[in-house]
Order: sequence, then C-alpha cells, then structure tokens
Amino acid sequence: MQLYNTLSAKERAALIEEAGKERLTISFYKYAHIGNTSLFRDHLFITWDQMEVLGRIYVATEGINAQLSVPAENFNAFKEHLDSITFLENVRLNIAIEQDNMSFLKLKVKVRNKIVADGLNDDSFDVTNRGVHVNAEKFNELIEDPNTVLVDMRNHYESEIGHFKNAVTPDVDTFRDSLDIIENDLKDHKEDKKLVMYCTGGIRCEKASAYYKHKGFKNVYQLDGGIIEYTRQVNDKKLENKFIGKNFVFDHRRGERITDDVIANCHQCGEACDEHVNCANEACHLLFIQCKKCAAEMNNCCSTECKEVHELPFEEQKELRRGKTVSNKIFKKGRSKVLKYKK
Repeated sequence: MQLYNTLSAKERAALIEEAGKERLTISFYKYAHIGNTSLFRDHLFITWDQMEVLGRIYVATEGINAQLSVPAENFNAFKEHLDSITFLENVRLNIAIEQDNMSFLKLKVKVRNKIVADGLNDDSFDVTNRGVHVNAEKFNELIEDPNTVLVDMRNHYESEIGHFKNAVTPDVDTFRDSLDIIENDLKDHKEDKKLVMYCTGGIRCEKASAYYKHKGFKNVYQLDGGIIEYTRQVNDKKLENKFIGKNFVFDHRRGERITDDVIANCHQCGEACDEHVNCANEACHLLFIQCKKCAAEMNNCCSTECKEVHELPFEEQKELRRGKTVSNKIFKKGRSKVLKYKK
C-alpha cells in the first residue's frame, strides 16, 4: 500500500506543466475529536492521492488543518469525499484569491499533537467557548468602533507585508508567543474594550478567542474565515477593503496580493518590496524579503557567505553540510544579523 510520494517536487512540477490543467488552491480546518489519527491519516492519503491532491495536511486528536491543491476537474469528487466524513460535511473551503498550479508539489499528511502549535493546555479551558464569528461587513463596522482593539494573530513576517489598517501587529515569531503578550498588553481593558482578532484563514483565532474568554475578556470577536474569506466577501459584495498589502500564505506562492500597496521593504537594500524568498543556500534556507535587483546581485542568497557556498559545486556543498544539523535560521523567518533592513 503506497503511503508516500513516488515523485520528486521537480518531477511533479514537470507533470503539472505538461498536463496544462487548472488546479485550485484550497485551505480548510475543523476542530473535532479524532480517535485513531493514524488510520484517518492513511485514509486521507490513499483517497486524495488517487485524486491528485497535493498539499500539507496536519491531523491531530483535536481535528484537521489542511492547505492543498486539487485539479479543478476533480474538485467535485474531492468535495463529495469531504462530505462523506461526518465532521467535515459542508466544511467551509477557503479557495485562494490568486491561483497557482505549482502552489504544492507533494502530498504530505502528517499526524501531529496539535493542528496549530499553540503551547496551550486545552484541558485548562473550554476550547468550544469561542468568540463571536463576524463576516466582512460586521468586521468593518467593529473596527471603526473607538472601543475596539483590533489584533493580528499572525507572526511578524506575515503582518510585515500586509495587515488591516490600525491593527496591533505583535512582533513575534510564533503564534504561541503572541498569546501572553496580547493578554498582558490589554489586561486593563478586558471588560471595556471589544477584542477583535483575525488571521489568515481563521484557525488561530478559533483557539485564541476561547483562550481570551477564559482569561476574562468579555467581548471577543473573530473574523470568520480570516483574510481569505474577508477578501472574497469584499469583492463579491463591493465592500470597502480595509486590508492593505499582501496576505502571506503557506505554500510556494508565499503571498496573495490583496491591494496594490507595498508596505514592506527589501531586507537587503531597503527598497519597497514585499516578495518573500528562501535563501538559495540549502544549509540556510532563511525566509526573507528580497527585491529583484538584490536577488540578481546576491544570486538569490541572504548573505555574501551564503552566496559563496551556493556558488560551490553541488558535491562540495553537500560535503560542507555533512554531519551538521539544519540551520536554526530556518525557524527565524526574517530574523538574521545579515539582513540590514529587516523589520
């Protein structure tokens, strides 16, 4: 029984290009009790592999978190399969604003302890006692209220390229880092302010809203469907768009342009830019913002040191990496002393 990818990302990309068929990039999540996560994981992989689904899916006893792409011609079959799973019937699918056939090149379905790493003890509070879900229209009303505090529940490298106007954007590396910081900053306003939160697709706010209600916040709201669904509703209903810049996404696209505003800068020269890249040196792979001019000058690397390594013959690069652990910079997105103009 095949439970792994038989093609490399490069081979898969060639097949997708050769096929010339449209693919849809989709994300969804659902908190639910899953008894046998390994069995569920295997079922998803076997079924979705036959539908040519590609993506990154996390399964845990608390539910599922999925970012994936599926051939447009297989979408109905994919949706029927989701509906055949009791807790996923009619689950909301966030369809990407900007489509890219190469958004995912492998199918990875992994069993994790949690579908989002939040560092919380879920037994200490009621995770189902969530904040009020609001649509785009209500969200726009709430954030104009002077008694509202609007908080971005994403990480620094996400909000750096795009966020809602007047939002609090914590300078954090992980979701778990933001929870206590936000509570401490707003501790004097648990009763007199409306706490309104948003994230990419809504999943982080699901847990955070319940956590903040547990911590004593009386008026907690969350943007239903996150930035992705907000943008869709704004476009469909011709509402005022209060988001500026790009929405960071966790696939090969790295971002969806929501407005023409470029609010970030190249981390190497300081020029206006909001294109995230990974350092071409495989021993580094740092995520950072780089303009086309710097990409050409630095051979797609974050530093002179990495550029020198990247320009070595492949076998020499492999030898340099032999026996060494993966660079910690992979987990410090946009955080490096070599980046002169980092946030």
